[in-house]
Amino acid sequence: MRYCFPYLVLSVLLMLQGCAVNPVTGKQDFVMMSESQELAMGSQANAQINQQMSMVESAALQSYVQRVGEGLARNSHRSNLEYHFKVVDSADINAFALPGGYIFMNRGLMAYLNSEAELAAVLGHEIGHVTARHGVRQQSMAMGSGLLGQLVTIGTGVQAAGDLSNLLGSALVKGYGRDMELQADGLGAEYLARSGYRPDAVLEVIGVLKDQDTFAREQAAAQGKQVESYHGLFASHPTHDQRLQQVVEQAQALSTGSSQRVGRDDYLKAIDGMVYGESEAQGVVRDQRFYHVPLNMRLDYPRGWTVLNRPDVVLGHTEDESAFIAMTLETVDEKSNVADLLRMRAGKQQLTQEQRFSGQGFQGLMAILPGQSPRRVAAILRKDQLVLFIGAVRGQARLESHDAQFVSVIRSFAGLSAADRKKAAPMHIRLVQVSKGDTYARLARNSPLGDDAQAQLRLLNGHWPDGQPEQGQWLKVVR
Repeated sequence: MRYCFPYLVLSVLLMLQGCAVNPVTGKQDFVMMSESQELAMGSQANAQINQQMSMVESAALQSYVQRVGEGLARNSHRSNLEYHFKVVDSADINAFALPGGYIFMNRGLMAYLNSEAELAAVLGHEIGHVTARHGVRQQSMAMGSGLLGQLVTIGTGVQAAGDLSNLLGSALVKGYGRDMELQADGLGAEYLARSGYRPDAVLEVIGVLKDQDTFAREQAAAQGKQVESYHGLFASHPTHDQRLQQVVEQAQALSTGSSQRVGRDDYLKAIDGMVYGESEAQGVVRDQRFYHVPLNMRLDYPRGWTVLNRPDVVLGHTEDESAFIAMTLETVDEKSNVADLLRMRAGKQQLTQEQRFSGQGFQGLMAILPGQSPRRVAAILRKDQLVLFIGAVRGQARLESHDAQFVSVIRSFAGLSAADRKKAAPMHIRLVQVSKGDTYARLARNSPLGDDAQAQLRLLNGHWPDGQPEQGQWLKVVR
């Protein structure tokens, strides 16, 4: 009987294996879902993304990106799909595609592009992931691996190592692997050529984003931090890579007509006024203070701490990341009792050293959550807003070494003054035309970008590290 298991695995895999013709290559792919299932999966994931992420409110910008994307999609291998292109209200430099034709681009990435052709290069790359069914193929491999793991467990009693169930989600952020990313670059270049754009815009985007990535890594290294890059080969593949050069050259042969669209002016006009950095809807960090205008709140963090503003949490931590405090927000019944709410969220754990405090329009409670790794916790109730804090240390640090700082952050909670609202105003990209004698040093004077203004302006305009503007040229500045 012990020799029967391999045949059992083989027979079950043969019965469940699905193959479909890849729309791009014309070859058989291992997939375990039909196109209708792919569309349903993409639709469901799209709904989740729209719940978790805010989209840029500018209808004109959304319409512009949708139009450019649709033009590329019409010349793709799956022009039958209904494509949806959205600009995400995020300063992160990223773009990603969901199965079935849902493509998202962060405005943070758009800030560093300098032409419609470069925008099309990014959208074409993401369309390539959809047309080649990269997401579906990754999911099918995960399902196949999971099935094999279950069969191994049944046949041997030994649990298969590794959990691949989140492979698709990981791919959306980290990429699909070198071969799939290269294929997406090649497909993007092909769709550019067929749509009348310059295919080598792919290489221009890679150059721009690699400059930004290099600068960000240098800055992070100086501060002892790490940064994440855009998931595609745009950030991880050199522009002189022979395979990449080859796919762009092959696409060049497909170009239609003698003129190839760049669309620099149209693109710059489209993003004129776009928010740069954090938006008012997300809250902003200025000089160790977190402001959130829609929520009418501010928090102060100790000097030297890093403040990370994410959609679901505001996280402050020490330079060495030995201590951190997280703040989250919930909506509750405004008739609730703040002490009951905090104790409820502590579960079965007993709170100690409870301290009540209050401010204009709110009630608060601080306490210690004891244990092997004690934590500082707090709740603030203002009408139907429940603000929760948890401060903790890690490694050999003791809570007492940072507890006073945790308490100071919690007690700094307050509503916004008129001066606060002015400081919380977001930055925007604006266009200026270069006059005679203009330099980046001059353009950077009084910039809200601070000490790095010159470098940031060069990065935004594709002139990093030491380029200078030309008279009459339109440039992006931040105001």
